[in-house]
Amino acid sequence: MEGLFDKIKKDVQKGFKEGIAAVVQGASVVSAKMSELTAEGKRQYKMLALQLKIQTQMTELGGRTYDVLNKKQSPEMDRKIKAVFVKIKKLEAQLHKLEAGKNTKTAARKKPVKKNAKKTSAKKVNIQS
Repeated sequence: MEGLFDKIKKDVQKGFKEGIAAVVQGASVVSAKMSELTAEGKRQYKMLALQLKIQTQMTELGGRTYDVLNKKQSPEMDRKIKAVFVKIKKLEAQLHKLEAGKNTKTAARKKPVKKNAKKTSAKKVNIQS
């Protein structure tokens, strides 16, 4: 028959092993989440950079259009205006691709939440005095 000390020793060792296993599992979850957040941060940074490039190109397009109109020329005939317009369209396509990438990744990663608690209906009790 085991003594009290031996039983306590086994319980402590078992608890220690379980605690270590929980810490290791928690560390792997944290590491995975950090990787996910890092990837999301990079994606948002790329989106911001594209938005800034689009804004710069639109400013250039507006300035160039103003100059052409100021000279009483047709903007449709100016090659630089068309080139800037094409650049903007390409940048917008890249931005939409990044934005769409977020929607598909989050939809694929989400898992349904299990609910263990059973729902019970509440009954009204009339108390008469």
